[in-house]
Amino acid sequence: MTATTSSLDMLHQLEPLVAANLDRHLGLAKEWFPHDYVPWSRGRDFAMLEGEDWSPEDSPLDPVARTAMIVNLLTEDNLPSYHREIAVNFGKDGAWGQWVGRWTAEEGRHGIALRDYLVVTRGVDPVALERLRMEHMTAGFDSGDKSPLRTVAYVSFQELATRVAHRNTGRATGCPLAEQLLSRIAVDENLHMVFYRNLVAGALEIDPDQALAAIRDEVVGFQMPGAGMSDFARNSLTIAKAGIYDLRLHHDEVIMPVLKFWKVFDRTDVGPVGEQARTELAAFVADLDTRASRFVEKREAQRARAAQRREA
Repeated sequence: MTATTSSLDMLHQLEPLVAANLDRHLGLAKEWFPHDYVPWSRGRDFAMLEGEDWSPEDSPLDPVARTAMIVNLLTEDNLPSYHREIAVNFGKDGAWGQWVGRWTAEEGRHGIALRDYLVVTRGVDPVALERLRMEHMTAGFDSGDKSPLRTVAYVSFQELATRVAHRNTGRATGCPLAEQLLSRIAVDENLHMVFYRNLVAGALEIDPDQALAAIRDEVVGFQMPGAGMSDFARNSLTIAKAGIYDLRLHHDEVIMPVLKFWKVFDRTDVGPVGEQARTELAAFVADLDTRASRFVEKREAQRARAAQRREA
Protein backbone atom coordinates (compact mmCIF):
# COMPACT_ATOMS: atom_id res chain seq x y z
CA MET A 1 0.00 0.00 0.00
CA THR A 2 1.53 3.35 -1.02
CA ALA A 3 1.86 6.31 1.34
CA THR A 4 -0.71 8.24 -0.69
CA THR A 5 -3.21 5.38 -0.61
CA SER A 6 -2.59 4.93 3.11
CA SER A 7 -3.34 8.62 3.74
CA LEU A 8 -6.52 8.48 1.70
CA ASP A 9 -7.59 5.30 3.47
CA MET A 10 -7.01 6.93 6.86
CA LEU A 11 -9.10 9.95 5.84
CA HIS A 12 -11.89 7.64 4.68
CA GLN A 13 -11.86 5.53 7.85
CA LEU A 14 -11.88 8.60 10.07
CA GLU A 15 -14.75 10.33 8.27
CA PRO A 16 -17.54 8.88 10.47
CA LEU A 17 -15.62 10.09 13.51
CA VAL A 18 -15.24 13.51 11.87
CA ALA A 19 -18.99 13.67 11.33
CA ALA A 20 -19.73 12.66 14.92
CA ASN A 21 -17.28 15.17 16.34
CA LEU A 22 -18.54 17.92 14.06
CA ASP A 23 -22.03 17.33 15.45
CA ARG A 24 -20.59 17.36 18.97
CA HIS A 25 -18.73 20.59 18.26
CA LEU A 26 -21.78 22.34 16.86
CA GLY A 27 -23.73 21.32 19.93
CA LEU A 28 -21.14 22.81 22.28
CA ALA A 29 -19.97 25.91 20.37
CA LYS A 30 -21.72 29.08 21.49
CA GLU A 31 -22.42 31.94 19.11
CA TRP A 32 -20.50 35.14 19.86
CA PHE A 33 -19.81 38.42 18.08
CA PRO A 34 -16.48 40.24 17.84
CA HIS A 35 -18.07 43.68 18.00
CA ASP A 36 -19.38 42.99 21.50
CA TYR A 37 -15.83 42.95 22.87
CA VAL A 38 -14.67 46.27 21.41
CA PRO A 39 -15.10 49.53 23.39
CA TRP A 40 -16.09 51.59 20.37
CA SER A 41 -16.72 54.73 22.46
CA ARG A 42 -12.99 54.92 23.18
CA GLY A 43 -12.15 55.21 19.49
CA ARG A 44 -11.01 58.43 17.83
CA ASP A 45 -9.86 59.49 14.40
CA PHE A 46 -6.32 59.32 13.14
CA ALA A 47 -4.48 62.12 11.33
CA MET A 48 -5.84 61.34 7.86
CA LEU A 49 -9.29 62.29 9.17
CA GLU A 50 -7.94 65.30 11.04
CA GLY A 51 -7.42 63.40 14.27
CA GLU A 52 -4.14 62.35 15.87
CA ASP A 53 -1.90 59.50 14.86
CA TRP A 54 -0.77 56.88 17.36
CA SER A 55 1.95 57.57 19.88
CA PRO A 56 3.42 55.14 22.45
CA GLU A 57 1.77 57.06 25.28
CA ASP A 58 -1.64 56.11 23.86
CA SER A 59 -1.27 52.42 24.71
CA PRO A 60 -2.78 51.30 28.00
CA LEU A 61 -1.06 47.91 27.69
CA ASP A 62 2.00 46.66 29.50
CA PRO A 63 4.81 46.40 26.88
CA VAL A 64 5.12 42.63 27.31
CA ALA A 65 1.36 42.13 26.97
CA ARG A 66 1.42 44.35 23.89
CA THR A 67 4.13 42.16 22.35
CA ALA A 68 2.14 39.02 23.13
CA MET A 69 -1.06 40.45 21.64
CA ILE A 70 0.77 41.43 18.44
CA VAL A 71 2.25 37.93 18.12
CA ASN A 72 -1.16 36.36 18.78
CA LEU A 73 -2.88 38.61 16.24
CA LEU A 74 -0.29 38.11 13.51
CA THR A 75 -0.56 34.36 14.05
CA GLU A 76 -4.32 34.56 13.58
CA ASP A 77 -3.83 36.73 10.48
CA ASN A 78 -2.32 33.85 8.53
CA LEU A 79 -5.71 32.12 8.41
CA PRO A 80 -5.79 31.97 4.58
CA SER A 81 -2.62 29.87 4.65
CA TYR A 82 -3.96 27.62 7.39
CA HIS A 83 -7.21 27.16 5.47
CA ARG A 84 -5.26 26.14 2.39
CA GLU A 85 -3.23 23.64 4.41
CA ILE A 86 -6.21 21.81 5.90
CA ALA A 87 -8.32 22.06 2.74
CA VAL A 88 -5.54 20.37 0.77
CA ASN A 89 -4.94 17.77 3.48
CA PHE A 90 -8.54 16.99 4.41
CA GLY A 91 -10.43 17.79 1.22
CA LYS A 92 -13.49 19.92 0.65
CA ASP A 93 -16.15 17.21 0.49
CA GLY A 94 -18.22 15.39 3.08
CA ALA A 95 -17.73 15.80 6.82
CA TRP A 96 -14.08 16.77 6.39
CA GLY A 97 -15.05 19.63 4.09
CA GLN A 98 -17.79 20.81 6.43
CA TRP A 99 -15.30 20.91 9.28
CA VAL A 100 -12.75 22.85 7.21
CA GLY A 101 -15.36 25.53 6.50
CA ARG A 102 -16.66 25.73 10.06
CA TRP A 103 -13.17 25.85 11.59
CA THR A 104 -12.11 28.60 9.19
CA ALA A 105 -15.19 30.70 9.96
CA GLU A 106 -14.67 30.39 13.70
CA GLU A 107 -10.98 31.20 13.49
CA GLY A 108 -11.75 34.26 11.35
CA ARG A 109 -13.47 35.93 14.29
CA HIS A 110 -10.27 35.92 16.32
CA GLY A 111 -8.28 38.23 14.10
CA ILE A 112 -11.27 40.53 13.58
CA ALA A 113 -11.88 40.94 17.30
CA LEU A 114 -8.23 41.34 18.30
CA ARG A 115 -7.49 43.94 15.63
CA ASP A 116 -10.60 45.98 16.34
CA TYR A 117 -9.83 45.98 20.06
CA LEU A 118 -6.20 47.01 19.57
CA VAL A 119 -6.92 49.75 17.04
CA VAL A 120 -9.89 51.26 18.88
CA THR A 121 -8.05 51.31 22.22
CA ARG A 122 -4.80 52.43 20.54
CA GLY A 123 -3.11 49.50 22.17
CA VAL A 124 -0.56 49.18 19.37
CA ASP A 125 0.86 51.27 16.54
CA PRO A 126 -1.62 50.53 13.72
CA VAL A 127 0.87 51.48 10.98
CA ALA A 128 3.55 49.13 12.29
CA LEU A 129 0.91 46.45 12.83
CA GLU A 130 -0.33 46.70 9.25
CA ARG A 131 3.20 46.51 7.87
CA LEU A 132 3.86 43.42 9.93
CA ARG A 133 0.59 41.89 8.73
CA MET A 134 1.50 42.49 5.10
CA GLU A 135 4.93 40.96 5.58
CA HIS A 136 3.71 37.96 7.55
CA MET A 137 0.79 37.11 5.27
CA THR A 138 2.89 37.56 2.15
CA ALA A 139 5.33 34.97 3.51
CA GLY A 140 2.39 32.73 4.44
CA PHE A 141 2.57 29.43 6.26
CA ASP A 142 3.74 26.13 4.81
CA SER A 143 3.79 22.99 6.95
CA GLY A 144 5.79 21.10 4.34
CA ASP A 145 4.79 17.75 2.95
CA LYS A 146 2.92 16.45 5.99
CA SER A 147 0.43 13.63 5.79
CA PRO A 148 -3.14 14.31 6.94
CA LEU A 149 -2.44 12.27 10.08
CA ARG A 150 0.61 14.36 10.96
CA THR A 151 -1.45 17.50 10.34
CA VAL A 152 -4.17 16.32 12.75
CA ALA A 153 -1.53 15.38 15.34
CA TYR A 154 0.10 18.81 15.01
CA VAL A 155 -3.09 20.82 15.44
CA SER A 156 -4.04 18.74 18.49
CA PHE A 157 -1.05 20.32 20.24
CA GLN A 158 -1.08 23.66 18.43
CA GLU A 159 -4.70 24.50 19.23
CA LEU A 160 -4.06 23.80 22.92
CA ALA A 161 -0.85 25.84 22.85
CA THR A 162 -2.75 28.74 21.30
CA ARG A 163 -5.45 28.46 23.96
CA VAL A 164 -2.84 28.70 26.72
CA ALA A 165 -1.11 31.63 25.02
CA HIS A 166 -4.34 33.59 24.54
CA ARG A 167 -5.55 32.92 28.07
CA ASN A 168 -2.29 34.00 29.70
CA THR A 169 -1.93 37.01 27.43
CA GLY A 170 -5.35 38.19 28.56
CA ARG A 171 -4.30 37.95 32.19
CA ALA A 172 -1.12 39.89 31.46
CA THR A 173 -2.89 42.84 29.84
CA GLY A 174 -4.33 44.23 33.05
CA CYS A 175 -7.46 45.11 31.07
CA PRO A 176 -10.64 43.24 32.09
CA LEU A 177 -12.13 43.59 28.61
CA ALA A 178 -9.01 42.28 26.87
CA GLU A 179 -8.93 39.36 29.29
CA GLN A 180 -12.58 38.64 28.57
CA LEU A 181 -11.98 38.75 24.81
CA LEU A 182 -8.92 36.52 24.92
CA SER A 183 -10.70 34.08 27.23
CA ARG A 184 -13.55 33.89 24.72
CA ILE A 185 -11.07 33.16 21.92
CA ALA A 186 -9.40 30.54 24.11
CA VAL A 187 -12.74 28.72 24.43
CA ASP A 188 -12.86 28.37 20.63
CA GLU A 189 -9.29 27.09 20.55
CA ASN A 190 -10.05 24.50 23.21
CA LEU A 191 -13.04 23.15 21.29
CA HIS A 192 -10.87 22.91 18.18
CA MET A 193 -8.23 21.02 20.13
CA VAL A 194 -10.80 18.54 21.43
CA PHE A 195 -12.03 17.91 17.89
CA TYR A 196 -8.55 17.12 16.56
CA ARG A 197 -7.50 15.22 19.68
CA ASN A 198 -10.49 12.91 19.27
CA LEU A 199 -9.54 12.21 15.66
CA VAL A 200 -6.02 11.18 16.66
CA ALA A 201 -7.55 8.90 19.29
CA GLY A 202 -9.51 7.28 16.46
CA ALA A 203 -6.38 6.97 14.32
CA LEU A 204 -4.61 5.20 17.19
CA GLU A 205 -7.32 2.55 17.09
CA ILE A 206 -7.02 2.16 13.31
CA ASP A 207 -3.23 2.08 13.03
CA PRO A 208 -1.40 2.63 16.34
CA ASP A 209 2.08 2.41 14.81
CA GLN A 210 1.40 5.02 12.17
CA ALA A 211 -0.36 7.29 14.64
CA LEU A 212 2.42 7.06 17.22
CA ALA A 213 5.01 7.89 14.58
CA ALA A 214 2.99 10.97 13.61
CA ILE A 215 2.64 12.02 17.25
CA ARG A 216 6.38 11.64 17.82
CA ASP A 217 7.22 13.67 14.74
CA GLU A 218 4.92 16.52 15.73
CA VAL A 219 6.01 16.67 19.36
CA VAL A 220 9.72 16.58 18.50
CA GLY A 221 9.46 19.07 15.64
CA PHE A 222 6.77 21.29 17.14
CA GLN A 223 6.77 24.99 16.26
CA MET A 224 4.04 27.53 16.77
CA PRO A 225 2.43 28.60 13.47
CA GLY A 226 3.76 32.14 13.90
CA ALA A 227 7.38 30.97 13.95
CA GLY A 228 8.08 32.57 10.58
CA MET A 229 7.18 36.14 11.57
CA SER A 230 9.78 38.85 12.08
CA ASP A 231 11.50 38.84 15.48
CA PHE A 232 9.58 35.75 16.53
CA ALA A 233 12.48 34.27 18.51
CA ARG A 234 13.10 37.51 20.41
CA ASN A 235 9.40 38.07 21.07
CA SER A 236 8.96 34.46 22.17
CA LEU A 237 11.75 34.90 24.71
CA THR A 238 10.08 38.05 26.03
CA ILE A 239 6.80 36.17 26.32
CA ALA A 240 8.51 33.22 28.02
CA LYS A 241 10.32 35.41 30.54
CA ALA A 242 6.95 36.88 31.51
CA GLY A 243 5.50 33.39 32.02
CA ILE A 244 2.86 33.84 29.32
CA TYR A 245 4.09 30.86 27.31
CA ASP A 246 7.28 28.98 28.11
CA LEU A 247 8.77 25.49 28.06
CA ARG A 248 7.24 24.64 31.43
CA LEU A 249 3.74 25.47 30.18
CA HIS A 250 4.43 23.70 26.89
CA HIS A 251 5.39 20.52 28.72
CA ASP A 252 2.86 20.62 31.57
CA GLU A 253 -0.23 22.14 29.94
CA VAL A 254 0.10 21.16 26.29
CA ILE A 255 2.21 18.07 25.57
CA MET A 256 1.59 15.89 28.61
CA PRO A 257 -2.22 16.29 28.93
CA VAL A 258 -2.71 15.31 25.29
CA LEU A 259 -0.33 12.36 25.48
CA LYS A 260 -2.10 11.22 28.65
CA PHE A 261 -5.51 11.45 26.97
CA TRP A 262 -4.26 9.20 24.17
CA LYS A 263 -2.70 6.78 26.72
CA VAL A 264 0.45 6.88 24.60
CA PHE A 265 2.67 5.19 27.18
CA ASP A 266 0.07 2.67 28.32
CA ARG A 267 -0.97 1.10 25.03
CA THR A 268 -0.42 -2.63 24.52
CA ASP A 269 -1.33 -2.80 20.83
CA VAL A 270 1.92 -1.32 19.53
CA GLY A 271 4.22 -2.91 16.96
CA PRO A 272 7.97 -2.31 16.41
CA VAL A 273 7.49 0.99 14.56
CA GLY A 274 5.19 2.34 17.22
CA GLU A 275 7.42 1.12 20.03
CA GLN A 276 10.41 2.91 18.55
CA ALA A 277 8.34 6.08 18.15
CA ARG A 278 7.18 5.80 21.75
CA THR A 279 10.73 5.30 23.04
CA GLU A 280 11.98 8.33 21.12
CA LEU A 281 8.99 10.36 22.30
CA ALA A 282 9.63 9.45 25.95
CA ALA A 283 13.26 10.53 25.66
CA PHE A 284 12.31 13.82 24.08
CA VAL A 285 9.63 14.60 26.66
CA ALA A 286 12.06 13.85 29.50
CA ASP A 287 14.62 16.20 27.97
CA LEU A 288 11.93 18.86 27.49
CA ASP A 289 11.03 18.56 31.16
CA THR A 290 14.68 19.07 32.13
CA ARG A 291 15.08 22.09 29.86
CA ALA A 292 11.84 23.56 31.19
CA SER A 293 13.05 23.28 34.77
CA ARG A 294 16.35 24.92 33.90
CA PHE A 295 14.58 27.78 32.18
CA VAL A 296 12.30 28.40 35.16
CA GLU A 297 15.24 28.31 37.59
CA LYS A 298 17.18 30.79 35.45
CA ARG A 299 14.15 33.07 35.15
CA GLU A 300 13.54 33.05 38.89
CA ALA A 301 17.19 33.88 39.55
CA GLN A 302 17.01 36.80 37.12
CA ARG A 303 13.84 38.07 38.77
CA ALA A 304 15.46 37.84 42.21
CA ARG A 305 18.48 39.82 41.04
CA ALA A 306 16.22 42.46 39.47
CA ALA A 307 14.27 42.75 42.72
CA GLN A 308 17.48 43.22 44.68
CA ARG A 309 18.61 45.99 42.33
CA ARG A 310 15.28 47.78 42.78
CA GLU A 311 15.59 47.61 46.56
CA ALA A 312 19.19 48.83 46.59
